[in-house]
Amino acid sequence: MAKALRSVLVTGASRGLGLGMARQLAGAGYRVITLARQQTKAVAEAMAETKRAKRGALHFVPFDLGEIDAIPELVKDLRKEFGPPFGLVNNAGIGHDGALAMMHNSQIEELIRINTLSPIVLTKYVVRSMMSERAGRIVNVASIIGFTGYSGLSVYAATKASMLGFTRSLAREVGRLGINVNAVAPGFVDTEMTHGLTGEQRAQVVRRSALRRLAEVSDIADAVEYLLSDKARNVSGTVLTVDAGATA
Repeated sequence: MAKALRSVLVTGASRGLGLGMARQLAGAGYRVITLARQQTKAVAEAMAETKRAKRGALHFVPFDLGEIDAIPELVKDLRKEFGPPFGLVNNAGIGHDGALAMMHNSQIEELIRINTLSPIVLTKYVVRSMMSERAGRIVNVASIIGFTGYSGLSVYAATKASMLGFTRSLAREVGRLGINVNAVAPGFVDTEMTHGLTGEQRAQVVRRSALRRLAEVSDIADAVEYLLSDKARNVSGTVLTVDAGATA
């Protein structure tokens, strides 16, 4: 029963991976607050399903994570409405691709702002509350691209690699206060994003994977749920790779 009272904030949860994680965590008995710029039909349906299931809870709060200066007030409001946060899943991110030499500076700045600066600032204010409670879990959603690299994704890779270093260092900073900090590094996941790959590109990714398949949203959600659970109480400062063996 105590688990149902634990609030978890999931960013970028209007569709795809973020929404999949939010639904699963609500089903596991958490009070999940989803954060995105606008509520989608899928989010509304997920909220209705969760309400009917009478297990956990799913809430939506509109917010543009590019508005860095508004983050402190957001966290203050969330704590007032939902109580102290137990978990934070930094999932929101964008993925402009293109050769660095040809990428517009505004795109580079946007990638760094949304994928790196925003989650770090959000974590700063959320972790303060966790420190006062002397308990909490932070999960940063990175990518295998952060340590393997990928042509045409150099800036995206830089933002994800920065989150891996952030994860390990923050885990050391706040571990003595009972806060676990970890990252999940998905490979190519079977979502709307990979549906944009051509048949040959998709087949090539599958061939490179030890298990000869793509990971699914539920696989990533399982990993996040585990890291938030009591079963992972002694797991901190680590990166859990979920890529069907693509980097094996």
